Amino acid sequence: MENYGLDLHCQMILDEYHEMMPSLKKMEEIVKEQLHKCVQDNNLYVNAIETRIKKENSLAGKLELKGSKYTTLSDITDILGARVITFYTDEVDKVAALVESIFDIDWDNSVDKRKIYELNSFGYMSLHYICRIPQKIYHDPAHPEINEQRFEIQMRTALQHVWATMNHDTGYKTGVEVPYEHLRNLTRLAGMLELADEQFSRIRREINDYRRRVQELVASGNFDEVSLNGDTFGSYLNLKPFQPLAEKIAAINQAEIINDKLTPYLNVLVDMGFKTLGDVERMKNDYSYYAYQLAVHQIGNTDLDIIAASLALQNLCTVFIMKQGGGIPGLERMFNALGGTPETNAMRAKNTFENAQRINLV
Repeated sequence: MENYGLDLHCQMILDEYHEMMPSLKKMEEIVKEQLHKCVQDNNLYVNAIETRIKKENSLAGKLELKGSKYTTLSDITDILGARVITFYTDEVDKVAALVESIFDIDWDNSVDKRKIYELNSFGYMSLHYICRIPQKIYHDPAHPEINEQRFEIQMRTALQHVWATMNHDTGYKTGVEVPYEHLRNLTRLAGMLELADEQFSRIRREINDYRRRVQELVASGNFDEVSLNGDTFGSYLNLKPFQPLAEKIAAINQAEIINDKLTPYLNVLVDMGFKTLGDVERMKNDYSYYAYQLAVHQIGNTDLDIIAASLALQNLCTVFIMKQGGGIPGLERMFNALGGTPETNAMRAKNTFENAQRINLV
């Protein structure tokens, strides 16, 4: 063990640290497991979960500076440290609530550093909880220190973590006094990061509010009020609007329906000039008869016993394009949007158009 030149009192605390290392490692294992579990069980997606046991040289440095403050190792609350880094500011409080439900919190020594910096200081702070592992999670009568030793959990956003790391590395870790102009630039950068953090959280709230409103409008059938885009089309598809037509088509041959993706048709619908879900709903209502007649011609004289669910929407789009005068070029654009090679799609569009002509759909 290295000799750090500590006085007898501090050396005794350092010795206690070495004796307790097996228990500290067990604590770290428990804390890491509990944090990962609570995040996963509550469907939170965080940037990182980190744990560490303070290194010997770091502890020795702390004892050298302020060892007189501590009676025993148990007075040092950050021997074991954990950090949960979230993406958004509101998720810090969600994580905090989960931590409160898992561990025993030493409220007198916990601190919300987000609330204590001066108005003219943009330095990023985090929420620090001083905790103990309760016996309901883990208890070993032979090692009561596992439930007695306190540890620290820091909760902050990813941008707060970026700032804290940069400020630590450039501000004082080197032990070199930083010129005023560099500190000023750091402060300006901190302000930009703080604003970005707030804006990311605000934008996410607004997007979530928008999605909830869309889902309510779609569920209530107010399709004309809902713009056609990826989110709204997905909500619309959840209602299975084309299922009745697909089942009617399948009944032609008593065929089985295989569910496939309908989302690729969003680009087709947009290319057809549709602006709202109301446009899609009107196409379904106005052209389902013709889409069914086209299907009768396609599969009525075959022994096909499996069809894709997308055939209903494909036939609706096919009939709409032809009724609007899109002809073979319009059909070819649709098939190109759905995939395949240009050569194959050109032939497919020509055959589809000729088949539609035979049943007077054009």
